[in-house]
Amino acid sequence: MNALKQIRTYLPVGSLVLILLPLQGLAQKKSDTSRPTERDGQHDFDFEIGTWKTHLSRLLHPLTGSKTWVEYDGTTVVRKVWNGRANLVELVADGSAGHFEGLNLRLYNPQSHQWSLNFASSSGGTLSQPTIGEFKNGRGEFFDQETFNGRAIFVRFVISDITPNSCRFEQAFSDDGGKTWEVNWIARDTRIQDEPDKARPSHTR
Repeated sequence: MNALKQIRTYLPVGSLVLILLPLQGLAQKKSDTSRPTERDGQHDFDFEIGTWKTHLSRLLHPLTGSKTWVEYDGTTVVRKVWNGRANLVELVADGSAGHFEGLNLRLYNPQSHQWSLNFASSSGGTLSQPTIGEFKNGRGEFFDQETFNGRAIFVRFVISDITPNSCRFEQAFSDDGGKTWEVNWIARDTRIQDEPDKARPSHTR
């Protein structure tokens, strides 16, 4: 199943480095206190801890011009690991394309202040290349670069529309360097209401 293909975006930085090198000495003279404080995002996924009803739509043949979508319904369980600095997602769903079991291990890097999303399906049995990113203003964006059907592509994974009882996940592919994106995976989660209060979000992004 081509679900949740994970990727990392690499941006060209060579020219930027050349521009900034003459300013290096000046920058080193400035006090560290003048640098903005990095946002601590280790609890970004606390909102999702618990059990959710999931409706999933998947484009059957991405980047082929196909408009055929398949639908799944299932359950997602999210468990906190390392007091929030990691979490484990388990999705079980059934639909017109069959039965699906997926797992996502999310890990927070305290040095980069970014998350890596590492996906595996029960049919594959191995973790795929992770998407890397972070949350800003209540929206998470994660990117990667990989090969799909023999072609180099970018992958974007977005988490949005976050409320205490619902959220939306969207994956898209780009085969033109990020100029255009084709959405191929949309999941809408609704919290199962018998979850304890501790599963509710307790922080502001």
